[in-house]
Formats: sequence, C-alpha cells, structure tokens
Amino acid sequence: MKPTNQVIKLENISKIYKTAGELTEAITNINLEINQGEFVAIMGPSGSGKSTLMHILGLLDTPTSGKYYLDGKDVSKLSGNKQAKVRNTKIGFVFQQFNLLPRTTVLDNVILPTLYGDLKGSKSRAKELIKEVGLEDRISHKSNELSGGQIQRVAIARALVMSPSVIMADEPTGNLDTKRSQEIMAIFKKINQNGATIVLITHEEDIAKYADRIIRLRDGQIIN
Repeated sequence: MKPTNQVIKLENISKIYKTAGELTEAITNINLEINQGEFVAIMGPSGSGKSTLMHILGLLDTPTSGKYYLDGKDVSKLSGNKQAKVRNTKIGFVFQQFNLLPRTTVLDNVILPTLYGDLKGSKSRAKELIKEVGLEDRISHKSNELSGGQIQRVAIARALVMSPSVIMADEPTGNLDTKRSQEIMAIFKKINQNGATIVLITHEEDIAKYADRIIRLRDGQIIN
C-alpha cells in the first residue's frame, strides 16, 4: 500500500497573463492534492491550462493568486533564487524536447543537475541510473549519436540524479513511436513503484492509463 503523505497541495491557484493590454486567465481557482508515491496524469485540450499548471507545479512560473505547498512549505511566493534552489533539489523534469546537450556524453548529461547543487557521489549515482534505464553500453556516447527513445531514457536518468521527491514529465512520449512510448512508460511505472511521485502531462489516453489518477482540465479549471 502506498504512503499517503501529502507532497503537493494547491489552494485556489489562479494565473492571469497580460498580453497586448488584455488579461487572460489561464487557470482559475485550482485546488489539488497529490500524495507521496502517486502517479498522476493531467490531461486537457489545447488551451485548457495544463501547461500553465505544470509550470506552476514545477516552480517555473508563479501563480497570480492562491497558495502552493510543496512538502508542507508554501513555495508560491518565494523569490526566483529560492524557487530555483527548491526546484533543483525537490523536482526532476522530463520534457518532450529532451533538452540534452547534443555533443556531450550520456554520463555528463546525467550529471549536469549536480553542478548546481552539493551532491557527493554524483558520478557513481549517475552511472547507476544510466544502468537502470538500460543505457550502460551507451554511457560514453554523445547524445546526438542516440535514438529518440535512448535520448528520453537519458533525460529520465538526469531527472532522477538529484533524488527529487517529485518527477514532472511534460509529454515525455510525444516524439516517440508506440513501441518506444511503451518502453518509456514502463520505466516511469518502475520509478513510481520505487516510491517516486510522478506528475505527467499528456494528451494521449493510452499513456494516461499508466497513472493511478487522471485529472482533466478544460478552460483553466479541473472538470474531473
């Protein structure tokens, strides 16, 4: 049975953007709780607010109003530097576009987040993670020498290297074929079974089914 310690709590979170003199409310009064060890998928059509919600959850953006508690601490109004510190130690990111350094080895790409923190034994941990995602024989290859599925595996290992409490995955299978997508989701499922909390953004129903819970957004609000 999974633990029920609360990792994420949103209270009346809203985000308003001002463009060309007009105000656009991207998300409105979002209330959400995610417990330790949960695997949650966030779905919604284009313009539903799911990317805005992900950016706020990942401390890449700040809400206009409301409170965001991460591991029991209100992080919604932290300064940019403090948010960056929390983000680097508590949140791991996996993006659709991978965001790896192209002419850098698999090992160096995975180690990269540790350069901004203080993690002893980072190289040995990186090697362990590379092995876990099945790329031990590619550890010295440069990322531009890998397939799309292999690159996404590197991105997952990189997201885990700081031992974050939450993994944020934004359309992680969006650029992959069905077989590679299934392989990547099997890795996420294993990570989740090992205790990590995963928040997944996807527009694919078959990918969302890997999650324990699906949150559906429309017009900036949770509808289901």
